[in-house]
Amino acid sequence: MNGPEIHVEVAPELSLFVPAARRGTATALATDGVSTLGHVVESLGVPLTEVGALVVNGRTVPPSHVPGPAERVAVRPVERPQRVPGAPLRFLLDVHLGTLARRLRLLGVDTAYESTDIGDPALAARSAAEKRVMLSRDRGLLRRRELWAGAFVYSTRPDDQLQDVLDRFAPELRPWSRCTACNGPLRDAAKEEVADRIEGGTLRSYDVFAQCADCGRAYWKGAHHDQLQAIVERALGKR
Repeated sequence: MNGPEIHVEVAPELSLFVPAARRGTATALATDGVSTLGHVVESLGVPLTEVGALVVNGRTVPPSHVPGPAERVAVRPVERPQRVPGAPLRFLLDVHLGTLARRLRLLGVDTAYESTDIGDPALAARSAAEKRVMLSRDRGLLRRRELWAGAFVYSTRPDDQLQDVLDRFAPELRPWSRCTACNGPLRDAAKEEVADRIEGGTLRSYDVFAQCADCGRAYWKGAHHDQLQAIVERALGKR
């Protein structure tokens, strides 16, 4: 490139997206004189979903700003909790985040999940059609212009993933109100209503049940309840 040279400093919170040489200090970057600052930042590896503000010579500019000679750019992370205006807060997760999807549903957060790889264009289209925040570790997916909104999932550990999403978006929590299998609403159910869906031993051992209004799956406080309860209590406790 032989356009204006600018100096870009990426916030420490976003350092994992950029080469090691560009971490921790402002570094020189040649531009082509026509690309927007948003394009320049993404060319460094930082998805715009992770950028809270672009500050040029002390003033905030939009991603459409075209950098001029010697401008000093600070790339800042999103502020937390992040507000997503325009629709009720709800999420869409890709095929790699099944455990996170089930845990968000356990907490009553509206969470759609694709259990098969339907491809980035289809995921982005669904995000836009249903106005859902796309959660993914796929930077290419998060750069698609069709997305309604998106966020990078920073960790590979489900515990950390859940805490990061709760910290970033502060969704309303209504534990035990959604089906962890399909995201449908749960309702109280009499033993007779679910008798054809569970084994006889479970019927004899438990009296309190819930059922998904969408897929019909039955729920009760079985062997894994304590583990699930611990997840719920940690999430509520950190509020």
